[in-house]
Amino acid sequence: MQYKGVLKKMQTEIGTPIQYYLIFENDFLNVNQVLNKKLTLTFIKHQCLNCKKDKPVYRQGFCKNCFFETPLAGDWIMRPELSTAHLDKEDRDLEYEKKAQLQPHIVYLANSSNVKVGVTRKNQVPTRWIDQGAHEALEIVEVPNRYLAGITEVALKAHVSDKTNWRKMLTNTVEDHNLIAWQEKLKQYIPTEALAYYIDSNTETHLDFPVLQYPEKVKSLNLEKNLNYTGVLKGIKGQYLIFEDSTVFNIRANEGLFVSLGIN
Repeated sequence: MQYKGVLKKMQTEIGTPIQYYLIFENDFLNVNQVLNKKLTLTFIKHQCLNCKKDKPVYRQGFCKNCFFETPLAGDWIMRPELSTAHLDKEDRDLEYEKKAQLQPHIVYLANSSNVKVGVTRKNQVPTRWIDQGAHEALEIVEVPNRYLAGITEVALKAHVSDKTNWRKMLTNTVEDHNLIAWQEKLKQYIPTEALAYYIDSNTETHLDFPVLQYPEKVKSLNLEKNLNYTGVLKGIKGQYLIFEDSTVFNIRANEGLFVSLGIN
């Protein structure tokens, strides 16, 4: 069985376990169904997610020109506190920014390798947690725009991490934490503007990833350098494919690569 197309972030569906899908232009693959099968990944060319041209990927699946021009890669995406649509102030495309920024956002705690704070649009719960490989997560604040979520995250990350240790996440060397206790501890640091949106009563969400075998150590696959890789798929966690020989491949980090995927 052979698939061809440009890599994009795997789509997910909550379940026990979570279901993962690779979406190509004219086809899709439920990746869970090829666990324990031999996959061959081959790099063919680049395809920028914006202009579609065969130009080297700079960041986030975009060529260099598009990365600095498209509203899909504005600084406020990675740094929500830089959002300005609530001030009617444009970064790259005010209409797009209003749609993306002026909607409910969640500030959350998650545990993928350690307790961390993060921000996501409300309609991206629990997708965001799945993408980070979090096995437990908790909503702590729901605000009406991205800016308020951003300044809350900035205030809280002075007291808790905002990063995931991807190696620990993939080897599953993680501990369970009482996220509600963490929420209560961090409440005092929430900015005044966001405190009215604090979520008092909440329950942790627990996520179950389709992993048959966790590696003891991980080695990351660079498909642009190696061009071709074959391995037996043993798990999917976050946006990573985990193979039997401890190789891991980050689909999200390789968006914009046009590949062929063979299944034996």
